[in-house]
Amino acid sequence: MNFKDKFIRRKPDTQKVHYEENKSSIAVANALFSLISSKHKKNIVFVCIGTDRSTGDSLGPLVGTKLKQKSVIPYHVYGTLEQPIHAVNLEESYKKIKEKHPTAIIIAIDACLGRFKSVGYITIGKGAIKPGAGVHKTLPSVGDIYINGIVNISGMMEYFVLQNTRLHLVMSMADVISEGIQQAWLMHEQQIQQNEIPSLSAINKRLKE
Repeated sequence: MNFKDKFIRRKPDTQKVHYEENKSSIAVANALFSLISSKHKKNIVFVCIGTDRSTGDSLGPLVGTKLKQKSVIPYHVYGTLEQPIHAVNLEESYKKIKEKHPTAIIIAIDACLGRFKSVGYITIGKGAIKPGAGVHKTLPSVGDIYINGIVNISGMMEYFVLQNTRLHLVMSMADVISEGIQQAWLMHEQQIQQNEIPSLSAINKRLKE
């Protein structure tokens, strides 16, 4: 879990989607799809950060669990309710992930604290995140792309705030994020199919050869 303002690299192409807005999962899918280079679309790892011991911080492992249940998605997923990646094991787990997938693009998913008016927003952008910043822990930065869900307000007593975050909010945001990722994959599949269909000019060129 981290503060919204604690991204390692903050870029202007960050996109925000409120989980309650119409077609929010499609908006997440479009944002994510636009950030991934075509050469990386088959070499992607999701690192879902958080713990099921804290309601507010369970967003990451909830998303990871939902992605694991979507067998249509062929990507590697780390961090679930059963096997969470959290403050205690993050450094070791991330090192192993990087060693196992040295050329993969890593998408980090984590819960976040922010301003009152930002609660419920999902942010998607390029760059790494700094897990643990919201509760003043020093942990390694994670990811090439981030998906953050702002689950509650920052300020004081962050542990107390996380423990008292509404489960309905976290579950709803996890649904939107996981569905958005699945839809981004389907968009990629459609793109592959379209690219495999030769254009009329390409057909004519082959006939003349």
